Amino acid sequence: MATAKKVALYLVVIFVLWTIIATPKRAAGLVQIGFEGISSAAQSVGEFMTQLVS
Repeated sequence: MATAKKVALYLVVIFVLWTIIATPKRAAGLVQIGFEGISSAAQSVGEFMTQLVS
């Protein structure tokens, strides 16, 4: 089972590197979308905590 996890991790890393090298503009767009999602989630948690405290 541990070997399968290592192989899957290597495949993911290779895919990410290939995507960055083959289509850097698309990769940059995907990273931007990811960070926007994280930012939105953090903002929502902050608003929830503010409402919880009030």
